[in-house]
Amino acid sequence: METTCSAKDLALLLSSSNSSSSLAAATFLCSQFSNISNKLSDTTYAVDNTYLLFSAYLVFAMQLGFAMLCAGSVRAKNTMNIMLTNVLDAAAGAISYYLFGFAFAFGTPSNGFIGRHHSFFALSSYPERPGADFSFFLYQWAFAIAAAGITSGSIAERTQFVAYLIYSSFLTGFVYPTVSHWFWSTDGWASASRSDNNLLFGSGAIDFAGSGVVHMVGGIAGLWGALIEGPRIGRFDRLGRSVALRGHSASLVVLGTFLLWFGWYGFNPGSFLTILKGYEKSRPYYGQWSAVGRTAVTTTLAGCTSALTTLFSKRLLAGHWNVIDVCNGLLGGFAAITSGCAVVEPWAAIVCGFVASWVLIGFNLLAKKLKYDDPLEAAQLHGGCGAWGLIFTGLFATKTYVNEVYSGDGRPYGLLMGGGGKLLAAQFVQIVVIIGWVSVTMGPLFYGLHKMNLLRISAEDEMAGMDMTRHGGFAYAYNDEDDVSVKPWGKVEPTSRSSTPTPPLTA
Repeated sequence: METTCSAKDLALLLSSSNSSSSLAAATFLCSQFSNISNKLSDTTYAVDNTYLLFSAYLVFAMQLGFAMLCAGSVRAKNTMNIMLTNVLDAAAGAISYYLFGFAFAFGTPSNGFIGRHHSFFALSSYPERPGADFSFFLYQWAFAIAAAGITSGSIAERTQFVAYLIYSSFLTGFVYPTVSHWFWSTDGWASASRSDNNLLFGSGAIDFAGSGVVHMVGGIAGLWGALIEGPRIGRFDRLGRSVALRGHSASLVVLGTFLLWFGWYGFNPGSFLTILKGYEKSRPYYGQWSAVGRTAVTTTLAGCTSALTTLFSKRLLAGHWNVIDVCNGLLGGFAAITSGCAVVEPWAAIVCGFVASWVLIGFNLLAKKLKYDDPLEAAQLHGGCGAWGLIFTGLFATKTYVNEVYSGDGRPYGLLMGGGGKLLAAQFVQIVVIIGWVSVTMGPLFYGLHKMNLLRISAEDEMAGMDMTRHGGFAYAYNDEDDVSVKPWGKVEPTSRSSTPTPPLTA
């Protein structure tokens, strides 16, 4: 409860008689207290805003991780193409999210399906709204382009450049924002943070940082793109057997994985949006800052457990230690824990990571059997592990953390933690509606591009590599003969000192 300083009340404490001098002193003291209170409020807002901006920078840095991971996972002849698409995901996504996406996601007041308030389109008067600031837009934009980056991995090495531009703008401007409105907006029909407390199953779906909203959306979109395009040439032989088309640089894959790992500390802990918030008066030094630290720990444990599980599992299945598989396993653990990172105990994160590893392995085996080709395993990793993450939250969310993070008492929590099945039911609803929504939006888009011959490149271009046929040259200069500066005359040898006498110096 907010209290204010009353000069008349303070005057009674300063003097037994209500004199003018005591009233003046009280007025002065109250003004000073008010100034201090305003400064503290400003400081709190500045710290929270700075925390959100720093988190946004970390999430945006994940684009570099995606770029390195994608570049290392494709063949050298398509490196320039995949790097350019990652740049375009961010650039095209920025414009479409600015014009439409942010309003569709968080425009309020609105209905439960989609945001629609006019002041949010193109940020026309957004900062003037109470509690709003540009940092929130920047943070949400970084999430939107992450979803688009996931999709680009599924359709790598065979997709026309114009198709990237079209799908990326549509995904970040409409498909993704609608889903984020459902589950993250205070008006969303399935949000756990609905302002009117009219929650789905009395709980709402808990997807704290986006196992479903970001990872499943990107993964399911990539699934439809890869299915409609078909596998890369040579991915399966004439007998239907799988042929490995290995990426050209494990070093870039590892570099990208570490950059994504680093960025995930903005992705998950940053989703609190603020940090200066107390929880329990009876516990000193305990508040949202503690939950931020716990979230970073659960994120770390899930990813590391999944990486180790993948390492030993693939050693038993394939007979060797594979760094690419370990990197994908690590990312699968991160994608899974993203939903419940703030509401589960650290030990539960280990369970999450262990199961996520086997979910990824299982979906990869299924993909080979169905002759599905995804160069970065994006649909399996982000779609499959993201879905497991939502189920995991419905099983292991704890009562204390759910009530702290979502500010309520008596809310449903994890089934295995004694909280009943309502939260788990909401999580299954989220899985179903995301699969349905992305399928009915992105599926027809990719199919339409396919029918208009705008989706897949020609077989000749695919065999030669898109760097040479579509982007003017390879990403790497393999020898000096590629340098046009020496072609007209050949290489110029340096002149020896003895053949060219130095003229004598004259006074």
